[in-house]
Amino acid sequence: MKEEYDDSEAYDSAAREAINLGNRLADVDQEADVWDIADGLLAGAVQYWLYARQPCGNPECEDCETVNTAEKRLSELLRYIDELVKESEYYHSPNDINAGTA
Repeated sequence: MKEEYDDSEAYDSAAREAINLGNRLADVDQEADVWDIADGLLAGAVQYWLYARQPCGNPECEDCETVNTAEKRLSELLRYIDELVKESEYYHSPNDINAGTA
């Protein structure tokens, strides 16, 4: 019998592994630009997301409605990234040029 799997566990694990990988790569190569590491991680994540969101092929599938064209997949990806960014503790930085000072 297959055990029930909590989807949030997979989400949390994947996010944690991506962060850990970025930190390991930065630790291994002290000369590496962390922006380059982050860009590479993002490129890989985008590729995997697009792979995982391929429509099933049934034009009437309700589950695939938001991703059944390349344009819809891009729109869904950008919507989701916007949501993730705004929920991040790193969205605002004290060094932002529009950060208020009191």
